Amino acid sequence: QVQLVESGGGLVQAGGSLRLSCAPSGSILSINAMGWYRQAPGKQRELVARIISSGSTDYADSVKGRFIISRDNAKNTVYLQMNSLKPEDTAVYYCNADVQPTVAYAFYNYWGQGTQVTVSS
Repeated sequence: QVQLVESGGGLVQAGGSLRLSCAPSGSILSINAMGWYRQAPGKQRELVARIISSGSTDYADSVKGRFIISRDNAKNTVYLQMNSLKPEDTAVYYCNADVQPTVAYAFYNYWGQGTQVTVSS
């Protein structure tokens, strides 16, 4: 069974940096798109950044120039480097990926359990 395992959240002061990581556990054949979403209290979940297997990326306007998404295909891991953090970046961050398990021919969409990022002013 495939699960996405996240790490790297925490508490940081405004202007600081954090790096999130996410990788699938279980046996997989391939991963297509990988991304990060976030959900702040009382708000809807929103896309933060996304990267496809070719390396092409997409960012929310609110994080452009501050966050960098990258992936290590050999390790099946996606990273989110968050710089110049602001209090409004405070949210639970969720990893998302389209994964092909070894027991399936199709790709399935998976979510991580979420990791809390808190930015103090």
